[in-house]
Amino acid sequence: MDKQDPATDEAIAKKAADLDIFNAEYNTNPGPIWREMRESCPFARTEKRGGFWMTTTYEDVQSLVRKVPELSNRQVSVVEMPEGKDLLGEHNTQTLPPITMDPPENIPLRRLLLPFFTPKAVETYRPFTEALCNDLIDQFIDKGACDGAVDYAQQITPRVISHILGIDPAQSDQFVEWVRGFIEYGFDDAELRAESNRHLVNFFTEQLAHRKANPGDDFISRMIGQEIDGEPLTDRVIVKMCVLTLAAGIDTTWSSIGSSLLHFATHPSDRRRLAAEPGLFPTAIEEMLRLHAPVSVGRIAMEDVDHKGTTIKRGERLVLNFPAANRDPEVFECPDEAVIDRQKNRHVAFGVGVHRCAGSNLARLEMEVALQTWFKRIPEFELSDPDGVTWAAGQVRGARNVPVRF
Repeated sequence: MDKQDPATDEAIAKKAADLDIFNAEYNTNPGPIWREMRESCPFARTEKRGGFWMTTTYEDVQSLVRKVPELSNRQVSVVEMPEGKDLLGEHNTQTLPPITMDPPENIPLRRLLLPFFTPKAVETYRPFTEALCNDLIDQFIDKGACDGAVDYAQQITPRVISHILGIDPAQSDQFVEWVRGFIEYGFDDAELRAESNRHLVNFFTEQLAHRKANPGDDFISRMIGQEIDGEPLTDRVIVKMCVLTLAAGIDTTWSSIGSSLLHFATHPSDRRRLAAEPGLFPTAIEEMLRLHAPVSVGRIAMEDVDHKGTTIKRGERLVLNFPAANRDPEVFECPDEAVIDRQKNRHVAFGVGVHRCAGSNLARLEMEVALQTWFKRIPEFELSDPDGVTWAAGQVRGARNVPVRF
């Protein structure tokens, strides 16, 4: 590919400086923006939201994600912080442990989480997930139409996570409201973000007290009495781990399922091929994860970090743009197109390295069950209102409304 002239590069760099990842237009179709940046300013800085660096290439993601703890996970969000807030403070590591902690501190807590999300463990959640997906479809199949995101994708993940945590799945609408307030809407409303976090913390504090009096075999009960270096987990850490499990488990996979349904509703050849060849589900799911990866993760520099002639200064923030890396033409052929039988697919939808998503096995199971169940019962469907499609903005991107008819 021929290099563009310096004036063009400068213009694109200026455009990157004005880039707002929470802008609705950007999130509707970011692929062309990533491509333009990747070709001229692959490691760019935006001054929006308090300013942060952003990657767009697979190589940069692979390199920078391993610079730990120089690029710390204690600041995974790039939401604009109040003036004077200390982003480097040790207190930030306790925001959502263990994801906001770096090695070696995060390792013991991560080890406590992993048994709930091994391939063997997540298989035990399959019957519940299958029954749930069929129950949801029962509620709208006779109507001949639904919102694939709101009526289906959004209903699956909070109920499955509730099942794992041992809390009433009927409360899932409330969980979704709190999580969206904390992760999505709260980016533009600090008060809502703080209020949503308080609701989550208060809820799990009550749940923890209940488990202490009435222990069961759920996640919360099994965290009680766990020790690290001979010391029991504090109530605060258990509550924060519950908040993390709920928040990380709801928004991300729901986004992937909704975006997948949107793809198949708008690509009839892929939809019909997948319905006729169910053996393609494994590669199709990985391709949906690659093409519509939902998460971009933040980091903060604990010291000056040099990267390809650029210095990320101490205290500056960085977004590891996994979705953009998944569309790098240096790694993926036809990167902006879905190839549902793609064989070579080393995507980074779940991250890379020491902070790789602990719940990736569960996410894959939920996507598999959700899509297979849908295709068995509704193999023919299409988008009913293109103008009704909406996308979430920010560090978790996904289709929020997918009106379909069948």
